[in-house]
Amino acid sequence: MASQPPATAKDKPDATAAKPLRADAQRNRDALVEVAAVAFATHGVDASLEEIARHAGVGIGTLYRHFPTREHLVEVVYRREVESLCAAADELALHHPPDVALEQWMQRFVDYIATKRGLATSLRILLNTNSALFSDMSGRVTLALRQLIEAAVADGSIRSDVDSSDVLHALGGIYSAPDTKDWRDRSRRLVSLLMDGLRFGATKSAKGGG
Repeated sequence: MASQPPATAKDKPDATAAKPLRADAQRNRDALVEVAAVAFATHGVDASLEEIARHAGVGIGTLYRHFPTREHLVEVVYRREVESLCAAADELALHHPPDVALEQWMQRFVDYIATKRGLATSLRILLNTNSALFSDMSGRVTLALRQLIEAAVADGSIRSDVDSSDVLHALGGIYSAPDTKDWRDRSRRLVSLLMDGLRFGATKSAKGGG
């Protein structure tokens, strides 16, 4: 039988579609994804897989059993970040006034962008093999932001002429900002300034608050 060429990230089964794992294996996988998200956000996509495995408390062989390629790990981390960001929108809306929920969500968006910047190189590779991943994920983020904005507009705590696509465009500008040591701090200050602009002239503001 002729030898088969090595599988690529495109050829291998999607890591998210694997059969259910034993509890210990699931813990290892969750730990790897958690550590990888921090590592990629801090060091970029070239973060050492050996260091990720070590900080997750597993061997490199365990990492490769769960994620056969770096791109598999990147995809799962990216999905996790989007899912966490979207889940945060519901959680914040449940426990805070609409404008506060929106502001806190936009601050979390900074962390999401930090991880996405770290994954940029591999995400470009994945874009060529799994473009549906990005259309699905970006649609979910857009929907989460729109729902938060609509709630704050209805509440009168931000201006009524706010367009969620404009806000997302403004937030997206953070992605291309220079990668300096104080990038996150500056980005958070920009979010606060953006939120001040959204509140300016709002019904509740004009009436002196709720």
